[in-house]
Amino acid sequence: MEYFFGFLILLGVLIFVHESGHFIVAKLADVKVLKFSLGFPPAMMSRKRGETEYILSWIPLGGYVKLLGEDPDSKEEIPPEDLPRAFTSKSLSARAAIILAGPLANYVLAALLLCAGYVAGWPVLASDIGKVLEDSPAARASLKTGDKVVAIDGESVWRWDDMRSIIEKSPGKDLLMTLEREGQRIDIHVTPTISDQTDIFGDPVGRIGVAPSGQNVKLGFFASIYEGLRFTSYLTKLVLTTLAKVVRGEISAKALSGPITIVQASGESLKAGVFSFIFLLSYISINLAIINLLPVPILDGGHLLFFLIEAIIRKPVTGRIREVAVHAGLLFIVLLMVLVFYNDITRIITRGWTLQP
Repeated sequence: MEYFFGFLILLGVLIFVHESGHFIVAKLADVKVLKFSLGFPPAMMSRKRGETEYILSWIPLGGYVKLLGEDPDSKEEIPPEDLPRAFTSKSLSARAAIILAGPLANYVLAALLLCAGYVAGWPVLASDIGKVLEDSPAARASLKTGDKVVAIDGESVWRWDDMRSIIEKSPGKDLLMTLEREGQRIDIHVTPTISDQTDIFGDPVGRIGVAPSGQNVKLGFFASIYEGLRFTSYLTKLVLTTLAKVVRGEISAKALSGPITIVQASGESLKAGVFSFIFLLSYISINLAIINLLPVPILDGGHLLFFLIEAIIRKPVTGRIREVAVHAGLLFIVLLMVLVFYNDITRIITRGWTLQP
């Protein structure tokens, strides 16, 4: 049941926030909203309030907000009194703001959740050394248990993750580490070796042979907000780097995952606790925001691309060109869904119901 409810809660929140972004900005721009749907048809239940029909549908893999006159090629008849409130009647900037609001809402949600997590007490591991492995670069450089790393090559360090990141990127490079030991600061030189392990992209990483002490840094309110925003930026770079590596062929398309993996991850994170679930929700929300901004017709980024072209040529993209582009975008999404479902099913058949790499 954790998998079922975790999946529904996660997707429900992401879809609701995304579509609410479109909905709220459309209302602010005085565009008539005809439908607000969580899920795709067939409809499970619906209720009309004011001018908008609110729908809960059976297929929980997305949602949509239907705006009056949103398709420039549509033959729908718009009453003369409603023409000023049609989507196509609004300025280019207003239409772009409505489209951009969905991904932006997902991104803001992720940032707020991560900030809230750190305010609530998410641990931040300090750069205190708890163990030094024998015959390691750290041991040869005379690092000791209890040392606190405060800088590397002049760059201030207090998080364990910051220290690890610098070391991982510096195999074979001489590093000047500034330590606090028994109330005094000392400088030592250490050269990370290439580890047998790799990073999440399969690239080699440097190691010096130390383990953390487990000491956490207690953050104040504003420091927690900063940490949440910093981690949001880190996850954003991680998603963008992954996409770039997939496009360049540096990461196999077999690494892409789909809804089945989300079901697994949501269930496992829900069982692990609320903080784990909030982290997963934030990470997928950032993914959703970025993917929706890709310049693929039928995605929000595709609409923004049409608006950019409209701004250049001074008229909307309509007719056969738009139709072909939308069909191509739909085909791309369908093929992508087939690929990720195939990857998920193949992984389960070959490795079982596990998310371990």
